[in-house]
Amino acid sequence: MSLQEDVMTALKDAMRSKDQRALTALRAVKSAILLAQTESGAKADLTREQEFKILQKQVKQRRDSAAVYLEQGREDLATPELEEAKIIERFLPEALSDAEIEKVVLATIKRIGAEGMKDMGKVMGLVSKELAGKADGKTISSIVKANLT
Repeated sequence: MSLQEDVMTALKDAMRSKDQRALTALRAVKSAILLAQTESGAKADLTREQEFKILQKQVKQRRDSAAVYLEQGREDLATPELEEAKIIERFLPEALSDAEIEKVVLATIKRIGAEGMKDMGKVMGLVSKELAGKADGKTISSIVKANLT
């Protein structure tokens, strides 16, 4: 079953149970997937990696919004954002620990012979592709940077 089918099934379940929070989150995901499919030059079917990137972006948007709301002392607005992020995360593969990410980063650095910050782009590209959906870019970036300096 594709990710889009999983989202549609969950959307129908949320409608039946009248879960407004899940409906809002899942509709946003569905919309983002449809938008990506209809962009000019895009293929009709998205790859699993592209779908995971869309989901990660949706989760990141909600977490960023919640952080802003919490800075402003608006917990009433931050809570729904965090709940929606958790709903969307159900569709992502289990996130890797920092140690597991570091193993992949070190293996990639060794494989391509990276020697410093000038090779960060190469390493980031390869590691990001390999860990699509399993780790967010910010975490990968900080681990790559720490190992290249």
